[in-house]
Amino acid sequence: MTLQSYTYSCNSSSQITQEAIRRLLLSPAFTTTFKRVSQSHGLALPLNFSSPLDELNLLSILSLLNFASGYRMQLHHEVGRGAWNTIRAFAFSLYLSSSTDGSDLLSAKGIAAIDASKVAELMGVNIHVERTHDTIPGLTIGQLGGPVYELVNLITGVLNETGKILVDTGYPNLGAFVAEALKEGAKAKAILDGSQELEVVLERLVRVIPGFRDMADVNGQPIYCFKKALFLIHAIVIRFGPISPPPFPLPKTTQTPVFTDNVLPSMLIHLGVIDLSTSELASLFPDAGSVEKLEPLLGTYSGSESLAEVVPQEGPNVTTNQAYVLRAAAVDACELMVEAAHSFETLPDDGSLDWLKELTLPQLDMWIWAVAKDRPDYRRLERFTLKNTVFF
Repeated sequence: MTLQSYTYSCNSSSQITQEAIRRLLLSPAFTTTFKRVSQSHGLALPLNFSSPLDELNLLSILSLLNFASGYRMQLHHEVGRGAWNTIRAFAFSLYLSSSTDGSDLLSAKGIAAIDASKVAELMGVNIHVERTHDTIPGLTIGQLGGPVYELVNLITGVLNETGKILVDTGYPNLGAFVAEALKEGAKAKAILDGSQELEVVLERLVRVIPGFRDMADVNGQPIYCFKKALFLIHAIVIRFGPISPPPFPLPKTTQTPVFTDNVLPSMLIHLGVIDLSTSELASLFPDAGSVEKLEPLLGTYSGSESLAEVVPQEGPNVTTNQAYVLRAAAVDACELMVEAAHSFETLPDDGSLDWLKELTLPQLDMWIWAVAKDRPDYRRLERFTLKNTVFF
């Protein structure tokens, strides 16, 4: 299986035209922010690690838990952070708690045994909801429940499941398993075509760890997104690539598919690249793509509102199948965008946009993801929502 077969074309559910792609790639919104925004990967880990393997383990746990987008509104209300920053803070708490109390919550045994109350404590969230007492008028009582409790259970379940697998297969922690997968990729590179290295590592991750097995069958069509596994592999390259020699074998990730979630497809719909107007999903974003909407979004931001003033809005709810179709459409769109950027024949004579010909998929992914938080008007754009998933 090649990386090209991990997703399927979703042209039946959306339209992606070269005109729309060129319009975004050459827009001031893209060209004036790309170099700054695409560097905002959020992977700086301000912690003291005892070894590269120690850091790899935390990075692996962080990637495994890189979901919760469906609970964005509730998390902003509860802890004042969105999904990614909440999960990142939780991973830091796991690490710091392990360092201070002598336990190892990030070991295979630690994540296999952690319970929902400990997860909620380290996340700093309330997992109780108030309800009226059944027999005493005027009395309210707290009981376990609500969206945040649902999220806590998802996180606990993924950790417990992964920890049990690691214990049963003899790995001390997730980082040790990932390190071995990287070595298997390097062996494949030495024996086979070098392009197989990434695929070997990816296949190892998704076959063994269900939390990385981001795939579905939609109307008889298999869709393979593997967002968290691909994110992890690229994150490893970002974190350890500058070290010479690197402590682990590092696959080449410049052409890895994008790490598709709900942000990428939603933003590409709002920015006019993915057109749903003639599809069965048109009602999800009924006003997206119009001239009136696109003109200010594709220009430079000229408003006076600050990011702090923007309250994120809940987006349209989708089914699991709809989410996979939209996420796969984003993968298709980004592939086409990079191909288009590399083939531009008419660019400014001063060379100011020559960098477009070197655009990579991970860079494009990071720009779309980060720019959604970079402008107040972008921050207001709705993203589709799916709860009860551990994949994005």
